[in-house]
Amino acid sequence: MGAACKTVLMNSSRIGTKTSWHHAPLHIFQPGSIYMITGGTLGRRHLFRGRERLRLLESVFFDVITCRDWELRAWALFSNHYHFVGRAPEKDGDIGLLMKHFHSEASKELNRMDAIAGRKVMYQYWDKCLTFEKSYYARRNYVMHNPVRHGLVSVAEDYPFCSAGWFRNNFQNAFRSKVGSFKHDRLNEKDDFEPVWDESA
Repeated sequence: MGAACKTVLMNSSRIGTKTSWHHAPLHIFQPGSIYMITGGTLGRRHLFRGRERLRLLESVFFDVITCRDWELRAWALFSNHYHFVGRAPEKDGDIGLLMKHFHSEASKELNRMDAIAGRKVMYQYWDKCLTFEKSYYARRNYVMHNPVRHGLVSVAEDYPFCSAGWFRNNFQNAFRSKVGSFKHDRLNEKDDFEPVWDESA
């Protein structure tokens, strides 16, 4: 990962802060801002089904986030999609670079695990700049409780590939209560992926 990180960062100065793809969402980047980002696998296939594959995805995700100097606030990783809330760095924090790096590494490592060459794993992503406190806390809460929303667990902390347990163990009751007070059940987010989770797998 270190070499890949170094190679990608060398080219970051060539990329502008506004990027668009044909038939894909328009992405406009604001350095230092907080974003909610959602992405998924090609065709919504359950390519990261089971603990082993989710551990691989989690490892790649944390490595890339660290490499790119983003600050995570919440995350949830599933068999066919993911969400996270994070703060972009002031320098070299372009979302397009981050997501290209993450999707490339996740695809490469999964294809290595499965001994499949050239398979396209990840699809596009959607990002939203969170400029208001209410919007930020509601989406932070939304991401942490996403495993419950999808019916995978009854308590978010029981799902090992989201930030709910980390949040419970690392923040004081007053702040947890504050975040928990922001309603998230009516948010209009891209989230019709229907992931699967087999706790014994």
